Amino acid sequence: MKLLSINVGLPREVPWKGEAVSTAIFKSPVEGPVTLRRHNLDGDQQADLSVHGGPTKAVYVYPSQHYAYWAKELPDADLPWGSFGENFTAEGVTEDAVCIGDEFRVGGIRVVVTEPRMPCVKLAIRFGRADMLKRFLKSQRTGFYFGVVEEGEVQAGDELERVSEHPAGLTVADVTRLYTTEKTNTGLLRKALSVTALPESWREYFEHQLERLQ
Repeated sequence: MKLLSINVGLPREVPWKGEAVSTAIFKSPVEGPVTLRRHNLDGDQQADLSVHGGPTKAVYVYPSQHYAYWAKELPDADLPWGSFGENFTAEGVTEDAVCIGDEFRVGGIRVVVTEPRMPCVKLAIRFGRADMLKRFLKSQRTGFYFGVVEEGEVQAGDELERVSEHPAGLTVADVTRLYTTEKTNTGLLRKALSVTALPESWREYFEHQLERLQ
């Protein structure tokens, strides 16, 4: 597992449906060491801190393998690393192979898998397609977030070493399926609720979901 690219960007205003919208989804690769702090990478910011950034969403990771899929789905799109707003473009990590609570060492940092990425209108703005949110969720290729365990420096080319596996085995893909295609899977809902490494907002959502089914 390897970090292929580190991508950062600052908020900018872009036109969308006749209005100016502030977004930091436009990320560009950077070279050399980058410092990761508790809430984000140096040189990177989020436009809307109510839904982006913070301790459970400090780093957005997107598997490089998914780019081949999107190249077929969006043949007219230019797809450099960072196209999905990810901070880390990584090789060898997929949503069904990493679990909530797994910890990784990457260069001089230690991070923990927290949750899948749920798309917002900013993704539609990035690709200029109103249907992008629906396509993104349907693909199940969401990527995932890291929270920061230890701050430090990281750079493209660093290996991603899994140093701790969460015993519950709740994959990132499991969480996404509970939100999309398996909303009535009570067994998986109970499993998700048992994982304290899953952010409280997700566990509250799944608790309400389970209550409605019982």
